[in-house]
Amino acid sequence: METVRDVTALRARIRAWRGNGERVALVPTMGALHPGHMSLVAMARRKAHRVIASIFVNPAQFGAGEDLDRYPRREMADAAMLRAAGCSLLFAPPVEVVYPPGFSTKVSVTGLDEPLEGAARPGHFDGVATVVSKLLLMAFPDVAVFGEKDWQQLAIIRRMVTDLDIPVEIVGAPTLREPDGLAMSSRNAYLNTGERTIAAALPRTLRAAAIALRDGARVAETLATARASLQSAGFRLDYLTLADERSLKPLDRVERHARLFVAARLGTTRLIDNWPVDMPA
Repeated sequence: METVRDVTALRARIRAWRGNGERVALVPTMGALHPGHMSLVAMARRKAHRVIASIFVNPAQFGAGEDLDRYPRREMADAAMLRAAGCSLLFAPPVEVVYPPGFSTKVSVTGLDEPLEGAARPGHFDGVATVVSKLLLMAFPDVAVFGEKDWQQLAIIRRMVTDLDIPVEIVGAPTLREPDGLAMSSRNAYLNTGERTIAAALPRTLRAAAIALRDGARVAETLATARASLQSAGFRLDYLTLADERSLKPLDRVERHARLFVAARLGTTRLIDNWPVDMPA
C-alpha cells in the first residue's frame, strides 16, 4: 500500500486504475483507526476493485474548546491496519493541501444540519460537508463508504451529493460495536477504566428504550425514563430524542423510520449513538 499526500499523485493512481477498468472506493477517516473503520474498508472492497482510505483531521469541523489538539494521530499504526485490511492507497494530505492559502469556500446543507449535532455543535456540519465535498472531488470515486454511527453526517452527505450532482454512490455501513454494545469510536480511547465500564449503559439504555417504544410505550415517558437512567449512571446529556431518520425531525410517536439519537458526556468524553426503533434491537 502506497501513501500519497497531494492531489496530483492521488489522481495519477486513480487514472491508472480506471485505465484498467477498475472501480474505486473511498473511505474517508480522521485516523485513530479501529475495527469499525476496518469494517468500512471491508465493505468498500466488496463494492470496488481498489480502496483508498483518507486520513485527515479536519480542523474545520472542530469548534472552539473541542478536542482538535488532543485528537489522536498515529499514522504509522493506522497505515499498518489499512495495509492488512487490503487497502490499495492511503491519502494523507497536510492541511495546506486541503485548505491552501486563500481558501474561502464553505459547503452548507441547510435543514438537516440544524437539529441534534447541529444544535449542539454549531458550524460542525459545514466543516464536514466542505471537507467531504473536497475529498470526493479530489478522488472522484465510484463509491464512498461512511459509518452509520454518525447517522446525521451520513444523511447530510447523501443530501449534498444529490444536490451537487456528484457522481458517487454513498454507502452506509452498520455500526460495529464492542461486546458490551458500545459503538466503536476513536474517542472511546479518552475514557478511563471506570468511565469505560459506565459507557456500556449508553447502548443498553437505547436498546431498552427502542424495545419499550416498539411495545407501545409513550414516547415522552420512555425518553424521560431513559434520560433519568443515563443521568443516574453519570452521563451529562446534550440530547436524547426520537426522530425520523430521513428528515431528522423529532417525533412524538413511533413511525416507520423512527430512530433514537443520543449525545452524552462522560467525564471529558462526548459519545454519540443511534438506534432504530422499527427494527429488531
